[in-house]
Amino acid sequence: MPSITDFSAMTTQPAFDHPREDRRLSGNPLRTTWNHFTNTSGEVDAGIWACEVGSWRIAFPDNKDEFFFVTEGRCRLTDEHGHAVEAGPGNALVIPAGFKGVFDVLEPVKKHYVIVERKVSTTI
Repeated sequence: MPSITDFSAMTTQPAFDHPREDRRLSGNPLRTTWNHFTNTSGEVDAGIWACEVGSWRIAFPDNKDEFFFVTEGRCRLTDEHGHAVEAGPGNALVIPAGFKGVFDVLEPVKKHYVIVERKVSTTI
């Protein structure tokens, strides 16, 4: 039976990574992810993400969207046309499918996220 996921009660082990070398623009920030929820189809993930200062290029596929809410620190997203949006504690942003740009962590940041990655149909 499905149950509510309470982030504050979770004991999820974190996963650690760094931006891919070919995408890094500054630093080599450690990224820490606590993925607290994945739905049964595998299309929705939710959890907490933290990152050290640095910047890298991002390119979302056409089937992936992310909502996030910053709880600590500051970050900036800049699209491929140069339009930038900064976010700090209390700010929420959506990275839409197909987005290309730069993710800058200006101060060590922590955010709550929900990612929807729709399965791509292979039927012709």
